[in-house]
Amino acid sequence: MGCYVLDFQEVDQTHVTEVGGKGAHLGELWRIEGICVPAGFCVTTGAFRRILTDAQSVQQELERLSCLRPDDRKAVRALSAKIRSALEAIAIPEDLAAAITGSLARLGERGGYAVRSSATAEDSQTASFAGQQDTFLNVVGPAAILRHVSRCWASLFTERAVTYRLRNGFDQRQAQMAVVVQQMAFPQAAGTLFTADPATSNRKVTSVEVGFGLGEALVSGLVNPDVYKVRDGEIVAKSVAAKRSAIHANPAGGTQEETIPPERQRQPALTDAQVLRLAQLGRQIEAHFARPQDIEWCLVGDAFQIVQSRPITTLFPVPAAGDEEQHVYVSVGHQQMMTDPMKPLGLSLWQLTTPRPMSEAGGRLFVDVTQRLASPESRAAVLEALGRSDPLIGDALQSILDRGDFVPSLPHEGPGGAPAGHQPDPIEPDAAVVTELIGRSRASIAALKRDIRTRTGPALLDFILADIQELKRILFDPQSHQVFMGAMEASWWLNDRLQVWLGEKNAADALTQSVPHNVTSEMGLALLDVADVIRPYPDLVAFLEHVEDDGFLYELANLEGGREAQDAIRTFLERYGMRCVGEIDITRPRWSERPTALIPVLLGNVRNFEPRAAERRFERGRRQAREKEQELLQRLRALPDGERKAEEAKRMIDRVRTFIGYREYPKYGMVSRYYVYKQALMAEAGRLVQAHVLREKENIFYLTLQELHEVVRTNHADEQLIRRRADAFRSYQALTPPRVLTSDGEVIAGAYRREDLPAGALVGRPVSAGTIEGRARVILDIEQADIDAGDILVTAFTDPSWTPLFLAIKGLVTEVGGLMTHGAVIAREYGLPTVVGVERATHVIRDGQRIRVNGTDGYVEILP
Repeated sequence: MGCYVLDFQEVDQTHVTEVGGKGAHLGELWRIEGICVPAGFCVTTGAFRRILTDAQSVQQELERLSCLRPDDRKAVRALSAKIRSALEAIAIPEDLAAAITGSLARLGERGGYAVRSSATAEDSQTASFAGQQDTFLNVVGPAAILRHVSRCWASLFTERAVTYRLRNGFDQRQAQMAVVVQQMAFPQAAGTLFTADPATSNRKVTSVEVGFGLGEALVSGLVNPDVYKVRDGEIVAKSVAAKRSAIHANPAGGTQEETIPPERQRQPALTDAQVLRLAQLGRQIEAHFARPQDIEWCLVGDAFQIVQSRPITTLFPVPAAGDEEQHVYVSVGHQQMMTDPMKPLGLSLWQLTTPRPMSEAGGRLFVDVTQRLASPESRAAVLEALGRSDPLIGDALQSILDRGDFVPSLPHEGPGGAPAGHQPDPIEPDAAVVTELIGRSRASIAALKRDIRTRTGPALLDFILADIQELKRILFDPQSHQVFMGAMEASWWLNDRLQVWLGEKNAADALTQSVPHNVTSEMGLALLDVADVIRPYPDLVAFLEHVEDDGFLYELANLEGGREAQDAIRTFLERYGMRCVGEIDITRPRWSERPTALIPVLLGNVRNFEPRAAERRFERGRRQAREKEQELLQRLRALPDGERKAEEAKRMIDRVRTFIGYREYPKYGMVSRYYVYKQALMAEAGRLVQAHVLREKENIFYLTLQELHEVVRTNHADEQLIRRRADAFRSYQALTPPRVLTSDGEVIAGAYRREDLPAGALVGRPVSAGTIEGRARVILDIEQADIDAGDILVTAFTDPSWTPLFLAIKGLVTEVGGLMTHGAVIAREYGLPTVVGVERATHVIRDGQRIRVNGTDGYVEILP
């Protein structure tokens, strides 16, 4: 009997595999002094396995279920229903039934019970399966309880639960189900308590929702609850709803809906004192579990009973500050166009590359801007710089400052304070400067490739750590910085002055088409040249349309035109194969490692373009920029003091066109260097696998560079650490990083605060002028891209790896981006009307809808 049933007081967090997440949490709640939990027991996973042993057909169906795709809804629905029916039809063996009814007898057979599912993957630290399996309330009598235990087992395979596991990488065959049987509480009020505000994620605000009767009325959405917000022992917000009905237990079993008399409907379900007492209980429970909790409770008499507690897994983690001070963090990913999580090796290499340490949370990087906001000397500059890059960040920071109670205001340093940093004089346009900078970077990478070949073991790690200093020297070279900042400032000058003088909005956009030395736009054009090699050979095109294996390059030689295509692709990869989506994370697979990632874009180029399109496209952009320059200068000369204005504008145009292309090169050089490091590290990882130190080469991705150094030195790796970090990374993938986050965990959302928009327009940041209409293609994965000429790309963010797609589209909309981020720079060079920073664009705009993109004024309209 002991292996089939365990009382709450017999279990704790170490028993998750036996009693599931819900059961383990209830056992822990029993151990907290002052917390009242209705009595009950858990039917263990051992009982579930016993049932499966008697159902071999179910085992076979589980094998099939594990092979399904989460988006194959029809197959998931049919197979999961078949498994549920089979499980509910199985008779519970006598000894197992006796174990359950025996525990029931000790608590009292005649009472009502809640019978709840408790899956082993449920309510873990990184995933919450709330509501995905079944709960049955007020079940009365042994026979009914046995029947509902079977229904809980079957609910492990609801369509929703199966799809959730498929999407999050949980093996269907490993899923186990325990069942909680708990004495019913018959409350006058019940509800939920979040120890972090679900609306803002603020960890210091408790949110209480309450209604009359059982909590099921709130969970099912039957009634609007009373809502309370509690901070520092005070109610800071209160909303009492009209609660027209409630759910109560039926004496014969089950529940029933009852109408609340009109005079009671607007009465608070709790007194303020009760709300504060409940909030204190929530903090006590949170302290026990050491993380914010989602708690279900009920009020019986004047006592609160806790019937469930689970971790809130949707909160974005707070960076560890190591102090009790208040901090404001700004997302790095929103500046780098990579809001996906990074693995530890990628994070550690980026940290070693940056000039100053950054904060980490949820697999993302953040900059602590608290001190710079607090100082009057730096505050304005920070707000201007970040607001220019991303207005939503700027507005969020301003809203924090406007509160007046979060960021302290430091006194002015005055004349005796730290001297302001020297701003170098503007650099005069000289293409030789760019050529020299690029040449120095290439020579340094060539030396790296030569010198790293002979390094292995600890010497390799020492060499990479030393070479990172060379990378930083090149990245932060004063002349390099002077070049691209000079171009950016000249671009801003042109936009500001020409709007004042001529009423011309975003004039610099048209002037930056087809500039020299832009390695990213050159990459997109180079892939057009590869398409020219492939296009004349139909069998070659047909072969590429069905390629799935990254070894396809070796098979090309067997086809007509295959050797030429092979050479063209390899030449492209030699120059650009270190790039990929999310390239700032060294652990991401590069195009050289996964060349199939290029196939959709390559085939699109074959289909959408004529031969020699790259040459014509570049020349057309250069001609349009030259014509726009002549037009603007002519209009300026017609103004009062026009010769001076035209001369100043000409100087800025020359500076932009000479230097703005180099804006893309420092990152290209950094990523090139990262790929050299990666190739050497993966070879070292292969040696560690051969020595049985690691299970697989990719395990090194879950170690920092410093930890990997120690593994290489000692020939010992912590497998549990690697496994924990891999699990954590999977959970981070489900989180959306905020632009601005405080040390209280509060997500600060900025706003554009504009009124000059058409009704229903989606507002964003204009970064490339022009207005265009067309079909929206909502694409989240470039490897799934299916673009026709003239489509408008709608996506979350773009980094340089998306550039080849820009040639086929005629407009761009992104959720993340800024004026000088890579997508904006390339969009201007290609002349694509573009709006960035359109929140939830990939959710609001449906694939295939016709939309209008206004890249001059910064908004998107969904057309009828």
